[in-house]
Formats: sequence, structure tokens, C-alpha cells
Amino acid sequence: MTISVAIVGTGPSGFYAAQALLEKGIDCRIDLIDTLPTPFGLIRGGVAPDHQHTKRVIRTYEEIAAQPTVNFYGNVEAGRDISILELRAFYDAVVLAIGMPMDRGLDLIGGAKKGVYGAAEFVGWYNGHPAYRHLDPLLDDKCVAVIGNGNVALDIGRVLCKTKDEMAKTDIPDYAIEAIQGSPASDIYIFGRRGPAEAKFTNVELREIGQLADCAPMVDPEEIPDEIPGEMSDRDRRLRMRNIETFRSFAAMDPTGKRKRLHFCFRSMPAEILGKERVEGLRLQSTVIENGEAVGTGRYYDIPCGTVIAAIGYRMGPLQGVPLDIRRGIVINNDGRVASGLYVVGWARRGPTGVISSNKPDGDAVAAHIAVDITRPERPGRAGFEEHLQARGVRWVTFEDWKFIDEAEVAAAQEGAPRKKFVDVEAMIGLIEKGRADGTS
Repeated sequence: MTISVAIVGTGPSGFYAAQALLEKGIDCRIDLIDTLPTPFGLIRGGVAPDHQHTKRVIRTYEEIAAQPTVNFYGNVEAGRDISILELRAFYDAVVLAIGMPMDRGLDLIGGAKKGVYGAAEFVGWYNGHPAYRHLDPLLDDKCVAVIGNGNVALDIGRVLCKTKDEMAKTDIPDYAIEAIQGSPASDIYIFGRRGPAEAKFTNVELREIGQLADCAPMVDPEEIPDEIPGEMSDRDRRLRMRNIETFRSFAAMDPTGKRKRLHFCFRSMPAEILGKERVEGLRLQSTVIENGEAVGTGRYYDIPCGTVIAAIGYRMGPLQGVPLDIRRGIVINNDGRVASGLYVVGWARRGPTGVISSNKPDGDAVAAHIAVDITRPERPGRAGFEEHLQARGVRWVTFEDWKFIDEAEVAAAQEGAPRKKFVDVEAMIGLIEKGRADGTS
């Protein structure tokens, strides 16, 4: 007997949940629902545009979406077009794969000044996310400060430092590459509260910085430890030592002839955004590590800059019918179970940790729960959902519609680039409608 499953969100966690249901052989119809007309979530809108190799996982997701029991409903926003309570009335199981789309706030004096941005909005801007295409960030100063010591901070620094030629084979929107290349920003600072041994950069991404055409990585050799103190696994020690060795190689590089500098600044805790209406600088407090925590020393220093980008984490916003852990910013759950027939996977389940493949175990766990919890169909599923959308006048986008957008983006790409993204929802819908009228969609 076929049960109905709705998966809200079509990033990696949503597709891995669908894959797990299919692989487990559960007799079900799966409906993938996304706010945007485009699927793939952070793969499309969060992975850096110069990391096209990471986006190849989309091929696997396309195979999942092409299965006869799977439908895609783009341009449908949970909470606006349909509530979670309504979805639960239509489907035997609802899986939340909604991620953590909002920035953790920068809780600093002056944090609301012009020129202060969160990583979610800044990364969304240079990735052509429709919600952030009009951000128009201030990049009119020679110095930019990025707060955070993870791969997102590294992505932002790298994209700001690459040349136009280095970005030619990416899908960065024209407006973003023009703004970045036209910016006088020559010194990008990445600040972390702890030392280089504690930085969360993966080594592959860190080594890329040493290969940039017109940017020199800058590290104070005095900051680089000879040994890594503390108890940890052999694997963790090896990974940290690789980063230490990379930082050591950066410190030995000659920056002569490079137009830009990417400064790694450790043991620095942001204290205040300086300036009047807009950012004019960042005040930081030096730290020491005590019992694994970064503790302020009371010594402060200022960095003049015109832009501050906080890459310090993400959170969920409130969603009616979904219980939230306000402190952690995640959905309250027990191993993926939220309530009867309601489940959660991905960042919304565990927080913004791991890599893309880290979402697969979440999908496996929830598929196993559904196999046990939902033994027979009780709800109308797809038919009831579509009837609801039609009554609300919602124009949903099918996977076939998305393929039409996809083909148009690829066809419009400049030589060497993978695609030229549509960044406007109305333009995407207009393209689909025109294609249908012409008989090409």
C-alpha cells in the first residue's frame, strides 16, 4: 500500500532523504517541495561559484528526481502557500529538510551599521539567490573584514581575491563579478577567536589560497605553533597538522607583485563595529585559550575597514507548527522524529555542521523511522496537495519546468562558464510560460 511522503526542502538533506526512502524499498510517493523554482538548495545557492566540482553531486539528485514515484514542486513556500499543519493533513509523513537559511546575528555594538552583512546574504548575493540579488553590498574601501574561521569565511575571502580570469569558468552572476572586480578592496582580513590549530578550514580549501593568481596569503609566523596541545584523536591531530603546515608555507611566501592580500588573524575576538552610520573599522580584543575556550585579555586593537561580513553560523527562523530549540536554532527532535508523522533531516536537525555527504545518515535514519511508523496510507497525498495549491492560485514549477530553466541557463553561458543563472523568480516563471505557449516546454 503506497504511502505519501512530502519532503520540504530540496537541498542535499532533502534529496538524501528521498534517496533513502527509494533505496529502502518503501512503497511511497515522494513529493519534493521548495520555495524557489530551482532545486538543489545550497548546492546551487551556497556552494562557492568557483567550486563547480562540488556541484557535480547534482547529477545524483537529478536521477532521484527523475524516478516515476517522485515529483518536484518548486515555487511553493511552506508557511506562505501551505502550512506545515496542512501538509501533515495531506501526507502520511512530512520530512523537514529546510536547512538553516538565516544568519546568526552579530551581537556587537554597531552591528546594525551600513556595510555589515551576514554570510548567508553575502554568499547568496554572489551566488545569484533571488532573495539576495539586490543586496548591493558596500565594497568601496580597500579593507574588508570577515569574521569566522570556517570554510564559508574562506570561500568569501577567496571569491573577493580572485581575478576575473580565475572566475571566468564559474556561474557567478555578472552583477557580482562586476562589483567585486570594480572594488578597491585589496586587503581581506579573516578573524578567528582561537589559533591556527583550532581553525575549521578543510585543508584542500585552505591550500587553494596559496595558489591564487594575484593574492598573497599573510600569516604571522609567530602565531604558528610547533606542536598541537591537548587530547584528541590521531586523525584530528593529523588534520590540524596539515593546516599548520599550510599556514607555515603561507608565512614563507613572498607577497611581492601580488595586488591583494588575504590576512589570517588569529586569537582575535570582535568587540565593536566602529563608525557613524556606516562601517569605518572593526575593534578586536586579543584572546588566550583557557580550558578550550577563547578568553579576552583586555588588550584591544582596531582595523580600519569599510565592510564587515560575519560568517559565524546560521539559524532557523520561526515556522508555525514546528517546535524550535531557540538556543541552538534547530528543530526539536529525537533522532529525526519531531512528532507523529513529522521528521527532520540535515542542518535543521543537527545544526550547521559537516559536509554535503554528512546529510546522508540523517536521510537513512528518517527513512528507517518512516518504515516503522507509517504502515498504511491514511491521507490523500499528492492529489489533495495539488488541489490545495490550485485553490490558492499557486503556480508551482515541475521538474520538467526546471529542466527548461536549466537548459536556458546553460545555453546563455559565456564560453567556458557552466551557466548564466536566472536570478529573478518572475523571469524564470515567464520563461516557462513562454516555453509552454511555444510548445518548447
